[in-house]
Amino acid sequence: MSLTSHNRPVPSSFDISGRKIAYFSMEIALSKSLPTYSGGLGMLAGDSLRSAADTGVPLVAVSLVHRRGYFEQHLDASGQQTESDVVWSPETTLPLADQTISIMMQDREITLQAWRFDVVGVTGHIIPVFLLDADVEGNDPWDRHLTDHLYGGDTYYRLCQETILGLGGIHLLHALGCQPEVCHMNEGHAALLAIGLLEARLAPASLHTASEADADAIKQQCVFTTHTPVPAGHDKFGLDQMLRVLGHERSSAIERFGCLHNDLLNMTYLALRFSRYVNGVAMLHGKVSQQMFPEYQVQSTTNGVHAATWLSQPLQQLLDTEIPAWRYDNQYFRSVYGIEPEVIAATHAPSKQRLFATVKQRTGVELAPNVLTLGFARRVATYKRASLLFQSPELLIEIADRIGGLQILMAGKAHPADNAGKGLIRDIFSVAAKLESSKLRILYLENYDWDLGEQLISGVDVWLNTPLRPYEASGTSGMKAALNGVPSLSVLDGWWIEGCAEGVTGWSIENCEDETVEAGRLYHKLEHVIAPLYAHKGRWAEMQRHCIAINGTFFNTHRMIGQYVANAYFPPAVSIAASNQTVDDDEVRQIVLA
Repeated sequence: MSLTSHNRPVPSSFDISGRKIAYFSMEIALSKSLPTYSGGLGMLAGDSLRSAADTGVPLVAVSLVHRRGYFEQHLDASGQQTESDVVWSPETTLPLADQTISIMMQDREITLQAWRFDVVGVTGHIIPVFLLDADVEGNDPWDRHLTDHLYGGDTYYRLCQETILGLGGIHLLHALGCQPEVCHMNEGHAALLAIGLLEARLAPASLHTASEADADAIKQQCVFTTHTPVPAGHDKFGLDQMLRVLGHERSSAIERFGCLHNDLLNMTYLALRFSRYVNGVAMLHGKVSQQMFPEYQVQSTTNGVHAATWLSQPLQQLLDTEIPAWRYDNQYFRSVYGIEPEVIAATHAPSKQRLFATVKQRTGVELAPNVLTLGFARRVATYKRASLLFQSPELLIEIADRIGGLQILMAGKAHPADNAGKGLIRDIFSVAAKLESSKLRILYLENYDWDLGEQLISGVDVWLNTPLRPYEASGTSGMKAALNGVPSLSVLDGWWIEGCAEGVTGWSIENCEDETVEAGRLYHKLEHVIAPLYAHKGRWAEMQRHCIAINGTFFNTHRMIGQYVANAYFPPAVSIAASNQTVDDDEVRQIVLA
């Protein structure tokens, strides 16, 4: 359970001098009421900090304030997406840190302040999160809006934001008396913190005096997690933009230490160059990343989710009665084998009722509680293939008739600039309208966010995921579903390679280059394997228990943050190299070549 500073006031002068780890992320999901995240990356960051608070990790975090948020999604009757800002005021919400700093950027000085959000763990341990804010009186009017929009603006705006996060973030921590031994870059957005560390190490001398020994010293402080093999997820900036934003001295240092790639400032390569530990976010993703960046050693630490954030209230109450130690140690999820399956299954009914009530409120449609219900909610990107389920629409109707009905709930936002993603949403709306029947209901729910996601993963019967392998680095929505006893039907990619025990925790969709064939395999399992099991309530309840006991025990951020502490932050003097050996996999080679 995580609490904000509203629940437990902490003085604004809270001492962070003893914090050994600094965690940097462009987005962090801190609270349902704060629009400081867009999706999976921010959710992972928030869950990581909540587990760090629960387990007492000496950590402090840095992000941006995002005064106008990511966006609120609006869908018309045809599925056309439009967006509006989610405006909030930190002045009326959070305490202000007792420190301002200034950095040079765009050949001028910019002053930054920071708002503090306190993540409080089950034992009272606090993880302070500092949200940098450029909206300070005296700054250039254009600069004052640099921390407004998450993933907004053009590449120049993004580079300015990433400069504030990396350079501004590390200088803020130093000004607050924190000299972290480890700086963790959650994706490449914060890579410029390495230049900030180098500046601090050399001060008052200039970066021109930096040696390889200095660069190596900075490398010993940094850890980098890469989150995607998709090219769009690796920020790149032109050399002219680098020079305009960072200036000649920093740009020269970046080039001199070999941080450019294909004559571009590539934030992933900057992070790789200055990190002693690099990891992907699942076993396969680590291997894919190793082949993408063969000159660097890439480990893997599989993602997890914060159990107390994503478990339904009925299930939390059951576990608090039967296995109360789960809040401190998630390995106790294994002890659900001491609870009768029908008792666990009974906790799912209130969550399904709650979800269906929300659906009726939003759409006016009343769903049937005893009909098999699939959930699919993802950021809408083409590689996630939200439309694979509708590859053969007529067959889907026939299956729904034969199995006694099928309900499909979908949600997801497309980035405002992603026209292909927006087109996918319109396509789903179009197909759903054509497939409407008494036995098949397909609903696409507007404005997928934390609250809706929480209801979907705990309320549906089966979680569906259909990415194009191997582009799904990890994925965490299926992990959240598993914690709630909801099995997955998914392509064997990301976390599901590690989490799928066929017929025990869920089912795999066999990969195939022909999407029609792949969809056929999905349909076959849905009709001939999943639906018959769903009709057998006793066996279905056993599967629900397996999901919690097997997947819940491992795919949680308590385990994940423990691995980061042991393997990345403070590794033993003699470590064993990760087994990211070369993989003879055509799909891996294809993505590397791409």
